[in-house]
Amino acid sequence: MRHHNYGTDFDFVVPPVKFNKYTEKSLLQYCLGATLYMPGTKKIVNKILEKQLPGLTSMVMCFEDAIQEKDLSAAESNVLEHLAVISKALKEEIICHDDIPLTFLRVRTVDQFESFVKRLTHDTADVLTGFVFPKFYSENAFKYYDILTRLNRELNVNLYAMPILEGTQIAYLETRLDELKKLQLVFRSYPQQTLNIRIGGTDFSSIFGMRRGINYSVYDILPVRDCLSDILNFFNRQDDDFIISAPVWEYFLADKKENLADRLGEDIHRSLLKRHTIVNEAIDGLMREVILDKANGFVGKTIIHPSHLRYVNAMQAATREEYEDSCQILQTEGGVVKGTNKMNEINPHRNWALKIANRAKAFGVIENEASYYRMF
Repeated sequence: MRHHNYGTDFDFVVPPVKFNKYTEKSLLQYCLGATLYMPGTKKIVNKILEKQLPGLTSMVMCFEDAIQEKDLSAAESNVLEHLAVISKALKEEIICHDDIPLTFLRVRTVDQFESFVKRLTHDTADVLTGFVFPKFYSENAFKYYDILTRLNRELNVNLYAMPILEGTQIAYLETRLDELKKLQLVFRSYPQQTLNIRIGGTDFSSIFGMRRGINYSVYDILPVRDCLSDILNFFNRQDDDFIISAPVWEYFLADKKENLADRLGEDIHRSLLKRHTIVNEAIDGLMREVILDKANGFVGKTIIHPSHLRYVNAMQAATREEYEDSCQILQTEGGVVKGTNKMNEINPHRNWALKIANRAKAFGVIENEASYYRMF
């Protein structure tokens, strides 16, 4: 896999690196970008084999909210067939690991997870990257990780966990901090198995009977914003190495296109924040939210439509200014130095610089904000 692999001649300052499920976890956790969720009943294997989705680098096939309970058996069979076909193509050298999107399965419950993994083999697990654990609480956390640990040992594979923080125990203020403290201990017990921490923004909204509109962001919904803030406070600290992915954007009007060539000299951040139309309401709203995601420390985003892939992934790229400042900080022992256009304090800014450096590896370095238009 490689981000922005659309066959264009875009000129990166520093191009993104290639990656696959065997890439070192310290970099791989930054590489997911726009993670496309789909029902477990979705037939997508031929599109992968025929490389029809060049922007798809990570995907989740869902056994939970994306399907009805009556369709669970069909979804499991479809996913097993999908994995078997990909595994066969890999053995026959029709594809290689670099051609396979990072693939995760969102399980339904602990019991369903334990039952399903008994049907996996070494070969089918070899083309998986891991599992998404929904409704993840301190009371079921160790059960999920115990099953995953046993699976990795028995099949001699390395599959990751991506827990989803959602539900009332985190949503409600009176239980949130105690629950997050317990989960912090869980994640610190399994740092190498935890690839990303994901957030159920839609689930949090539904608990309070809310839903964000197309013209504002999840950060405008106060009870949900509070949940996100506390999750970031617990899991985005400099003494940990957890990557948190931003909540899903739900709108996908993709039929109307603006002439982006007319905007090649514009600062996209300024245009979005001043609400100058760039693509359409849905895509512009997505991009405004991505700006806030990045500002708050999220890396990547859950998406539910392929039209979102290029926009989310493009906006993960580092600008030359960010990259050069991060390099200067990481190559200096201490003190304060003059950056591109700002003060760089070496010790306070080092954690930021490390994150920028990893994002630059995963998504590349571009000249400036105006370059996003060329990437789109």
